[in-house]
Amino acid sequence: MSSTAEGAISGHDVPSEKALSTSDKSFDDKGDVETATVDADSEEGVLSDERDIATHVISVDDDPSLNPWTFRSFFIGLGLSAFGGVLAEIYYFKPQTVLVSLMFLAVVSYVLGVFMETFIPRRGFLRYLNPGPFNKKENAFIVIMASASANSALGTEVLAVQRLYYNITPNPAASIFLLFSSQLLGYGIGGMMRGILLYPSKMLYPTVLPLLSMFDALYEGGMEARKKLRVFYMVFAAIFIWELFPEWIFPLLTGFSIICLAAPNNAAVSRVFGGSNGNEGLGLLSICFDWQYISGGVNPMTIPLKAQFSNLLGYILCMVVFVAVYYKNIWMAQNFPFLSQLLFYENGTQYDQTLILNANYEVDPTLLAEQGLPYYSSTWIGLAATFTHLLLWNRDDLRSAWSWMTPSGVKQIWANFDWKFWKADGMRKQDIDDENIDPHYKQMLKYPDAPNSWYFVVFLLSFVVSLVVIYKSNSTLPWWGFIISLLLATISILFFGALGAITGFGLIIQPFIQMIGGYLHSGKPVANMYFVLYGYTKPNLLLRDLKIAQYAKLPPRAAFTAQILGTLLGAILNFFIMNSIIDNQREILLSVQGTNIWSGQQPQQYNSQAIAWGGLSHELFSAGQRYQWVPWAYLVGLFIPVPFWVIHRYWPKLRADYLYTPVIAYFIGWLCVGINSSILSYFAIAFFSQWWLRTRHPRWFAKYNYIIGAALDGGTQVMVFILSFAVQGAGGTAHLFPAWWGAKPIR
Repeated sequence: MSSTAEGAISGHDVPSEKALSTSDKSFDDKGDVETATVDADSEEGVLSDERDIATHVISVDDDPSLNPWTFRSFFIGLGLSAFGGVLAEIYYFKPQTVLVSLMFLAVVSYVLGVFMETFIPRRGFLRYLNPGPFNKKENAFIVIMASASANSALGTEVLAVQRLYYNITPNPAASIFLLFSSQLLGYGIGGMMRGILLYPSKMLYPTVLPLLSMFDALYEGGMEARKKLRVFYMVFAAIFIWELFPEWIFPLLTGFSIICLAAPNNAAVSRVFGGSNGNEGLGLLSICFDWQYISGGVNPMTIPLKAQFSNLLGYILCMVVFVAVYYKNIWMAQNFPFLSQLLFYENGTQYDQTLILNANYEVDPTLLAEQGLPYYSSTWIGLAATFTHLLLWNRDDLRSAWSWMTPSGVKQIWANFDWKFWKADGMRKQDIDDENIDPHYKQMLKYPDAPNSWYFVVFLLSFVVSLVVIYKSNSTLPWWGFIISLLLATISILFFGALGAITGFGLIIQPFIQMIGGYLHSGKPVANMYFVLYGYTKPNLLLRDLKIAQYAKLPPRAAFTAQILGTLLGAILNFFIMNSIIDNQREILLSVQGTNIWSGQQPQQYNSQAIAWGGLSHELFSAGQRYQWVPWAYLVGLFIPVPFWVIHRYWPKLRADYLYTPVIAYFIGWLCVGINSSILSYFAIAFFSQWWLRTRHPRWFAKYNYIIGAALDGGTQVMVFILSFAVQGAGGTAHLFPAWWGAKPIR
């Protein structure tokens, strides 16, 4: 980089967080639930859009002297990546979908970094382990590496299903390369879409804000930072101690329902108001005191109010739909468990899929006629609405995504592509005085970029390895099916990645991909699993972590290195931990309900959908068949956003723009699995945080909301990890708390 360019950027004044906090105050004047109640002449202003939040809640400033390329950051990063990879795979076999918290990884890395800074001498060889004060960019580097490892690879679902339901033990080397290639393909695709899904302020990624707020508290000096840090430590300690009760001593706190206690043996009551056990009920009016489940998917203190409101509408409709389907006995629903991820015979017994498959794991029509078609229930309607919603409401944000397809766009890409990618200097030519550039991204322009050519090479290598693996592992997926799955992955990340970046909700598109794969490869459930593996590559997680790098001002090449190393190490550990848990908990994983500690609900769901879609798509879902409504639901979903858009265009005062129709439609089917007792607690906290605190006490919200969310997640997951190995059987034998009325023996 030339000194002239460097001086031009470093000499440009970027507003600091403090400057932004005392100027350009935003007040919501729309006259709705978000209207500020504070005096407009005061220094308090309601944060009303993504740019406000990104510049007021977290610091915009950067210190280029901070170095992330230290031996210490690699040492802690690789160690914590191993730790996170193990924990992620444990959570995959839990009764509720729980993710490894970024705050948990950040807290542990901070403690280890400060420990090395404090106790390791800075003399001789040891100076490499302790080059100086542990800094913010080292911490971000470690968290990104560990996060890449801690995202349980989707490929382990394929391998787990093969072991549990097909009695196949895949070759270890082929399995690990399967995990490598499937993860890195998504990274290649996502990395080449950074200009649309990462750099703009509109792409907020609200779920990472608590982490960056915590970083500011840990590494910024001054009285305000010390106050935030003190609050963080107090909340962290409190929740750490508290989680000992719902997780071990007093499990009843996971879901407390007065209605269920009043009618303990009433199955109808349990179906609606229960939810403290896996697949028990919908959790209506249940109260959950376990932060692990309240914040299991996303932290309720981080998601914007508009998205939360749509989420709530979806949950309410979900309860209505599920109860109506069951008690109207649609598709003979009462013959089967109220909530389940399995396939059944008409009499309600579990369907034995191995009896309809031949030696090549394809459906045999003769065997199918003997066994009959299985029964399977779930709710698919929300995904298709995403395409229409974003095209109507966010077409300007997405227009640049297709600009490359024009003749001039293709010509420009060809001219600018650096085939000698290893020599690329990575400096970006952009007008730093452009007010539309995101302030955080503007600060990143001083660092060499990881160019698109790097991500293209990752994609190309993964593509070749994947082709070899699908043929060597007898996946039954043809090469052309593999290519179609990658095209689906590319289209879906554009739409669903944008929706997740804006709202914080990452919609699971697996059923949509399975439907397409089922019609392309009818009668081949194993091929369907591989089709989904490559069509649902989760590049949104790569982009989320790159957003952390942008907010923390971590150089792009450091972020790229961290993600690749973490992904490779995590895939290996995911494989070995998966095999260990299956060896020790096989019978529990195959049962319908599982226990409060272990559950096979995720591989069960994956397998059931692979059989239903991959093996029996025409027999179950085509026109005139039992579940013909499922494909039609996608078509209906395409048109759901249209009336809301029309209403807002002609009657804007009705505020139809306040609704995210894909979120509403998606959550209509959300309560179909796991422990559902946390719903009321989740929304109570969400609305307290994102409505009452944000609009009534905006200054307090900006200072403390996200740091408290970080402390709650961090303290909870540290305790959950300790208990998983100490008493809950992750390492072998479980040591449950002695039975009493608040801790009944696990079924």
